[in-house]
Amino acid sequence: MRKRVLFLCTGNSCRSQMAEGWLRHVAGDRFEALSAGARPSGFVHPLAIRAMAEVGVDISRQRSKSITEFAGQPLDVVITVCDHARESCPVLPGAKQTVHWSFDDPAEATGSEEQRMVAFRRVREEIRRCVEQWVQNQGREVQ
Repeated sequence: MRKRVLFLCTGNSCRSQMAEGWLRHVAGDRFEALSAGARPSGFVHPLAIRAMAEVGVDISRQRSKSITEFAGQPLDVVITVCDHARESCPVLPGAKQTVHWSFDDPAEATGSEEQRMVAFRRVREEIRRCVEQWVQNQGREVQ
């Protein structure tokens, strides 16, 4: 049985979407990668899609979802990826474990599109490192 991992942020448009894409990319079908937002934006940010596409990870078919879609569902791990989500995250009684990673919100970056892409790329790589390390640690727990 695959572990169900839910990445949670405020808007579910950038950070949690990238984390969901990275987990699927890095771990294949070892985990069920999910994401949601405390206050979902209703869209996946185009620059998040572009940043992930640059490294061969397609998140263009993912959608912005509310945490309420997962209420009452069994979840093995909930990973909050922003401080606001950690503070405002509803208690998910179905979650066996909660982890917090703090990333800047690249959607708040200003300037030209290329200047904003610098922020998206930086956060993309920070998330990649955390996901890869987390997956490696999960492998040790299983053994």
